Amino acid sequence: MKVGFIGLGHMGGPMSRNVLAAGHDLVVHDLRRDAAADLEAAGAAWAASPRSAGAGREVAITMLPTPAHVEMVLLGPDGLLAGLPDGAVWIDMSTSVPTVADRVRVLAAPRGIAVLDAPVSGMAAGAKAGTLQIFAGGDADVFAAARPLLEVMGDAERILHVGGHGAGYTVKLMINLLWFAQLTATAEVLTIGTQAGVDLATLRRCLLASPAASNFLERDVLSVLYDGDYDSSFSLALACKDLGLAVDLARNAGVPAEMSALVEQVYRRARAQYGDEGGEMLPVRLLEDLTGTELRLPARAPEPYSPYPPD
Repeated sequence: MKVGFIGLGHMGGPMSRNVLAAGHDLVVHDLRRDAAADLEAAGAAWAASPRSAGAGREVAITMLPTPAHVEMVLLGPDGLLAGLPDGAVWIDMSTSVPTVADRVRVLAAPRGIAVLDAPVSGMAAGAKAGTLQIFAGGDADVFAAARPLLEVMGDAERILHVGGHGAGYTVKLMINLLWFAQLTATAEVLTIGTQAGVDLATLRRCLLASPAASNFLERDVLSVLYDGDYDSSFSLALACKDLGLAVDLARNAGVPAEMSALVEQVYRRARAQYGDEGGEMLPVRLLEDLTGTELRLPARAPEPYSPYPPD
């Protein structure tokens, strides 16, 4: 398949490498030419503009930071939409909102260009491993035709068609919103409990044995608790962007979102404190710094030695 891929950052870079490794004819574009160096060395072609990245392509994929970037790449001077041939498919895998894609679809429909919103979950590790979750919104037949390509980037069991145009964007924003809310609440609970005198490991073990257990508490928070790693692979600037989009979506849907707005405020405070490029889990550090005590578990026990290789 002839594929154009625009956006070669933490996520788009490894995703596009998986597309190339699967044998597709790949053309790539990014604001930074050096972001494509490894891809070019492996056989991908470089496009000097979004328009040329779409020329002659059956499918074009975008993986971009914000809705404004998506709009600029698709509809700006020398944009992708102008380069795509009639009958092509545009798949936007960015965390975005339906508004931009709606405008593109109005212009694309007379030329038979189909549109899917297919944002992802799974962080950079999932992008590298090709095990992302993908949530696609759009026509079911377009999704079915695009599925083999999506499967080279994601876990086949977790590539879901979630509804019509815009549904993929909405599902991804709700996943991020809930995750950020869980992080904020978990940081407060662990800090309050330990400051009140309960051992951190004991408190966490009790929470995991209770109805309050969560995947975040079981797995995701361990990078902080063991290693002091606040996950710089996803920046506070992007987290604040996603939270802002989620709160805006709530407003547009007519849903009061007081708690979500408060979580956004906590993240904006962390961004002001630690900078745009700080890791997405730094709201935990806000409380650590305020209390003067790090939330840390004893070092992980080493794996028992075995002379036999794993099965």
